[in-house]
Parts: sequence; C-alpha cells; structure tokens
Amino acid sequence: MQRVRPKISVMTKRQIGRVHDRSLHILASVGVRVDSEHARSLFGAAGAEVDGDRVRLPAELVQWAIDAAPPGIDIFDRRGNHAFCLGDGAETRFGIGVTALKYQDPMTDEVSPFQRRHMESMVRLGGSLPSFDAISTVGIIHDIGPETADLHATLEMVANAVKPLVILVSREESFTAVLDLLETLCGDLGPQPFIIPYFNPVTPLIINRGTIDMMAAAIDRGLPFMYSNYGMAGATTPITPAGTLALLNAELLAGLVLGQLLKEGTPVILGLLPAFFDMRRMSNFYDPISYVLDLACAEMMAFYRLPHCGTGGSGMGWGADLIAAGHQWTNHLASCLGKVGLAPFVGDNLGSIAFSPSLIVYANEVIAQARRFAHGLNLDDASFALDDVAQIGPGGNFLMAAVTLEHYRSAYFESAIFPNLTIEAWNQQGRPRADQKLRIHTQQVLEGLEAPDDHDDLIARGEAFIRSVSE
Repeated sequence: MQRVRPKISVMTKRQIGRVHDRSLHILASVGVRVDSEHARSLFGAAGAEVDGDRVRLPAELVQWAIDAAPPGIDIFDRRGNHAFCLGDGAETRFGIGVTALKYQDPMTDEVSPFQRRHMESMVRLGGSLPSFDAISTVGIIHDIGPETADLHATLEMVANAVKPLVILVSREESFTAVLDLLETLCGDLGPQPFIIPYFNPVTPLIINRGTIDMMAAAIDRGLPFMYSNYGMAGATTPITPAGTLALLNAELLAGLVLGQLLKEGTPVILGLLPAFFDMRRMSNFYDPISYVLDLACAEMMAFYRLPHCGTGGSGMGWGADLIAAGHQWTNHLASCLGKVGLAPFVGDNLGSIAFSPSLIVYANEVIAQARRFAHGLNLDDASFALDDVAQIGPGGNFLMAAVTLEHYRSAYFESAIFPNLTIEAWNQQGRPRADQKLRIHTQQVLEGLEAPDDHDDLIARGEAFIRSVSE
C-alpha cells in the first residue's frame, strides 16, 4: 500500500552532529554541579573528572550511557494492558496536566485554588477523552495539608483512572511514600510499568540532591522515568536558540549518564521545555521557536535512539481562548509531524498556573485532527476510485458511488463540539459563539464522568495507608 505521510524535519544529520558536539564540549569543559556525594563518587569511578561539586564528563562516558539505555519502553495501563510504546519511531502520545495551582471554571473562567475534588474530576476527564494516552499530576491540592497532599493527589489519580500515570510531587521528601502507596494499592510497579515518575534538574547545569534521590528510588522499583529540563532563554539559558539547545541537551545527557550509573539499562525518557523570558514583564512564555526547539530535541533523541518527551503547547492564553488555541494547534500538529515521543502536559494556561477543563476538551479534538493530518492519505489503486469515475462520468455525482458508501463514515473529521452550520442554521440557532459551544459541551462531559469500578476500594485502602504513615 502506498501512503502519503506528511513529516517535519528541522535539522540535517550534520546539524544534529554539531549540536551533539557542542553539548559534549559543555559537559567536558564546564561540567555540571552534582549535589550528592554518592552521585559524584559514581561519576568519578566511571572516569569523570570530579572537582569539588563540579563533575566534567568525557565523551566516552556519555556514549557509554547512550548505548546502555533502552531505545524503546513499553508502557502499560493500571490493569496490565499494553498502552503504548515510547521510542524507536513510535507515534506521538499525549497526556493531560500538570501541577497547576488553580482550577479554571469551564463556564465562567473564574480561577480558584486547586482542590482534591478538582483532581478527582480532572483525572476522570483525562481518562474519558480518547486522544489522551496518559494522565500527569494535574494540580497541587490546596485543601489538604502539605504533609499528605502528594499522597492524596496520587490516590485520586490511581483511583479515578486506568490509563498510565505521570507522577510529579510537590515535596521531594514525599516521593518514596508515594511509591509505597502505589505498591500497596497495585502491587509490584516494575514488570509492567504504568507509573512514569517525572524529574527535573536545575537549569543551568545542576543535578540537585532531591532529583538524584528520587531517580534512585524510581530505579530501585524498576520504573522508567522522565528526565526533563525547563529553560528560559535569556535567563537560565543563552538567549540564542542554538545555545539553549546545546545547554539543555548537555543537561539531559548528564542525567542520562547518572541514570545508567545508578543502574545500567535503566529506561529513561528525555526532553526539554524551552521557554523564553520577558525581561520587561518578568514572565516566561512560549515563542514559535520553542516548538522548533522541541522538534530539534526530539531529533536529537532519535539520533541517540532514546525515548523523548516534549512540550504540551500549554501555559499560554487566558482560558480556552484564541491564544491558547493557537498554541494547541502549533504544538500538537508539529509534534505529530515530527519525532516527538510523549507530550505529557496539556491543559494549563495563565502562565501554567491554572488548569482548564475546557482547554482539555478542546485539545482532545485538536489532537485527533493533528493525528488525522499526520496519518496522511492512501495512493493505492482502490483509493483512486477509477471504476466509479468511469461509471459516473461527466456531470454526475458520487453521492451513491460504491467508494462513497464504503468510506463516508470515516472520510472526514466530525466535531463533537462544533457542528458544521450553514449560515441559515447559524442564524436560526441564535448565532452561537464557538467558545460558548465549547463551555456547554465541557460541562456536559463533566456531568457524565464515571469512576472506575474499583474506585471505592482503592480510595478506602489508600486512605488507610495514608493514615498509617501520618500517625
């Protein structure tokens, strides 16, 4: 079968090699600060130059880590069913989240502190929308004390979804207890992982102690993990895109080396979140070049044959508005056309402070259309429909043609939110606005959400575990 598949490529092989060489130069000459004596000893024993808390990595050590890490990772759902694969040319996957401080009401756009009930409903929402493959920690719960907020957030995630979970914690010291909770509820986490912990180094060029400790804990449980950095061009990275890419790529390679030193063969998912910094307004934002850098990072990981995680097109906009819609389309279409692996963080706006259910419902359709675009079209003999053309001839129509009857149900995308209205129908319906259609549809979806059948059992056992570790 012949198929047309549109693709985006942003770098040549030579340019990829240049970025790699510059990243190696940074690691060998500048190095990274490593805030753990044990980690520094691992680096030193492997041939890195250790000078106080500064570690400089030779190219040979980096290449060893690249070769040692698995090129692909199989991810499962909570019930042990294979969900998707990351790496080795697998298609782009998407997840909702992440760690919002506020919840944005879908009908009024009012924002309020993110609460436990919001975590419950947003996890169920992510579980119900077919374009999303994973659910990341949606928000930071404010109506529960900080000592157990991460535990209760994780409990709501595991009890209200079956899909794979990307776990982030607001307090590093809670991470081990979160893994203990998950093992208590779901058994051994390693053989068929549905949990993907997410860690950040500190840009520029610091592997902080908390990240190191959490990496070691995840590896001990046999879990894959994401190692992703957040850069702000002109503030924490060079203002030039090339400088940002080389620096952030160097940080990712340093994290990869540490992961392999902790346990050779550990599956690692690498990616960057390349923002810009507005010095006039003292705020961060995503520029079109941010998405080019995301694609470039994905190509670097494909060059290394390592799984990739990328941007979610989120953080921009004041709700599910024109600003946010533009970023959603840019990110998701570019991701599907490029080599992006998992885009785990979709749904934030207002500077990544507020989580919008309306934006998630809208993004669900954007992703579906982006995937349809990337899927392309067939050019096999049957698809040309030459027999129908010959039979109908000049002046006819294809309403009842054999090829129409065979394919009309799947021939085009049909929105569940925005009907294809003629001008007459639009006027008859009172000239509805698209944003109002989205609000109403989102509210209807939220009202119809259901919990998994084992929700009550998991909540009861999870609450008992949290009480036992809190006493």
